[in-house]
Order: sequence, then structure tokens, then C-alpha cells
Amino acid sequence: MNDYHDRLAKLLLEKNELLSYNQALTWVELMWEDFETTAAKAGRDYLGSEMTERIVKQWIDTYGERLHDFVAKNPKYRDFLIQDKNKIN
Repeated sequence: MNDYHDRLAKLLLEKNELLSYNQALTWVELMWEDFETTAAKAGRDYLGSEMTERIVKQWIDTYGERLHDFVAKNPKYRDFLIQDKNKIN
């Protein structure tokens, strides 16, 4: 799983230079969990990590360069994405 997340986080960083690696990784984890949870609640069969990676990659390709704007409009995600300036990113 970490390989998928790492690969997608690096792709997101290519799309959005305003994010740190840790923020990009958090975004990937949130999108991954959102897709799998939504699919499960809808009663769909689990299609595997490859399918989830494909969907998250599509979201990154479509929305990646604007994800940093999402926090301003959706404060409930702010705590997930605020960086501690005392930590190395």
C-alpha cells in the first residue's frame, strides 16, 4: 500500500508545487480512503488496489493543481493538512 501512496503523492507534487510531500501524502490517503469507503457503502465488490490507484490518479490529474484551495473552502480538512513548521517535511 505504501508504494501506491508514495507513487501517487509524488505525482501530486508534480501537479501542485504548493504542497509539501507530507501534505500530498495526506491528500492521497484521504482520496484513497474516500473512494474505497464510498464503493463499500454502495455495496460494490472490492476491485483491488490497482483500481483505487487508477481512480485516485484520475482525481490528481483533474484536481491536483487546485487541491490547496480546497482547505480554504472546507475547514474540516484543515487539521489534516496544516503543517507543523517545526517538523521536517
